[in-house]
Amino acid sequence: MVTVTTLHQPTHREALWELEDAFERGDLLTVFGRCTVEYDGRAASSLGLGRRLLLLKPDGAALVHTDEKQKPVNWQPPGSEHHAAVRDGHLRVRSVRTSPDETLDVRFETVEQLSAMAVSGRRELAVTGSEADLRNALLDRPGLIEAGFEPLATERPTDAGPIDLFGRDSGGQPVVVELKRRRVGPSAASQLQRYVEAVRREEGDDAEVRGVLVAPSVTDRARRLLTEHGLEFVAVDPPSSTADAAETAAAATETAEHAVFDAADESTRDSAADATGDDESGPDGTLPADEGPN
Repeated sequence: MVTVTTLHQPTHREALWELEDAFERGDLLTVFGRCTVEYDGRAASSLGLGRRLLLLKPDGAALVHTDEKQKPVNWQPPGSEHHAAVRDGHLRVRSVRTSPDETLDVRFETVEQLSAMAVSGRRELAVTGSEADLRNALLDRPGLIEAGFEPLATERPTDAGPIDLFGRDSGGQPVVVELKRRRVGPSAASQLQRYVEAVRREEGDDAEVRGVLVAPSVTDRARRLLTEHGLEFVAVDPPSSTADAAETAAAATETAEHAVFDAADESTRDSAADATGDDESGPDGTLPADEGPN
């Protein structure tokens, strides 16, 4: 059972007593009211009087939030120590760090609400649906790419960067596989083409090296560029859980869209993607440079 204590418009002394008790219990605390904020440490900053939310975590983190944006306007990291006192007609809450020496000093003129909560649960964030999940699903079921595909290496180094998944098809031909966890545009085709060219240089200029892009979907521009450069596409969604991984693999084995795109595919347009300016190729149809990590 979660215990929550909330005080509405407490006096400074009432707020102080609850803060001290909550510090002892290791509660998560929120304090909302009119306050000033001073920081002194590696630099110095000051915020004038305003209505703000102070969040105090049992691990020592302290965050001051306003009504804008997701980031705090000031903060202290975990490992800091919380202190509270009533001084000069204000409730003073300090978060102190000793290495390096830093102090966050929040002085409340009025406290409109104070809440203390006993919070527990997982401390580790379980991330699913990532490229790593997609890669693991393909390693478990290489047939999702195509029958007879044999994965040989992950993060295989090349002079163009590491390849997500490298292997050979049933005929022994090298296959470069680029993985993306979401819908992709022309920059993904550009990235895959560079990897294919890098492996081709290693294998010999006359070597036939296949490139396969694996993602949930591609834009129409990416589709055309893949076609122009003889690259392939396999539609696979990253599993959102361990249970989903098996289900996704089974479904994809039956229905996976494995396409070396041809001219007939050009008749199908993704007007929404084109309208958003996803046309990244140059006027000569060359592949664009990468826009950065995905």
